[in-house]
Amino acid sequence: MASQYMTTQPFVNLLEEVRACQLCAEHLPHGVRPVVQLNPGARILIAGQAPGRKVHETGIPFDDPSGDRLRDWMGLTTEQFYDPGLVAILPMGFCYPGTGSSGDLPPRPECAPAWRARLLEQLPLIEVTLVIGRYAQLWHLGVPGVGVTQTVADWTRYWPEVLPLPHPSPRNNRWLKQNPWFAREVLPALRARVADLL
Repeated sequence: MASQYMTTQPFVNLLEEVRACQLCAEHLPHGVRPVVQLNPGARILIAGQAPGRKVHETGIPFDDPSGDRLRDWMGLTTEQFYDPGLVAILPMGFCYPGTGSSGDLPPRPECAPAWRARLLEQLPLIEVTLVIGRYAQLWHLGVPGVGVTQTVADWTRYWPEVLPLPHPSPRNNRWLKQNPWFAREVLPALRARVADLL
């Protein structure tokens, strides 16, 4: 069952500003298409990196194999995941940055300073934030010089309000195989926390 959405005019106006943003337009080879999912009633925040190519095409966050894995990690159905009254999705960069030599480029650095604090102020009911990947972890946890593996291994330091995660991309299959403690220790805690919030 979908949550009852709570919206205010300041939130609606801010979201319209985000949708019309052209801040990074000259640096985006595939054009501007901010992809976020927000509602002031959300209780779970997913702080990701930036949309990939498929998400850029559909405009639906995590509409790719990474999203399939993330939904499995969280124990959510597709309907639950895409209920903005339950789950907010706020990447570090709202638009697809393009592809580099070793995969997608990093989120554009202009995006988070321009929008992040203002949008987070509009999410007062968040009870757990999933912080995915290095860029999101630097912003939310302030862990310069600490790699994703160490940050995720220290997950109990931030729990239960925040949970650092590796990216759920198939590119991380090797990492997941090399770090079996993640599936054994972290995922059951995550699923239980999400189930409590439902």
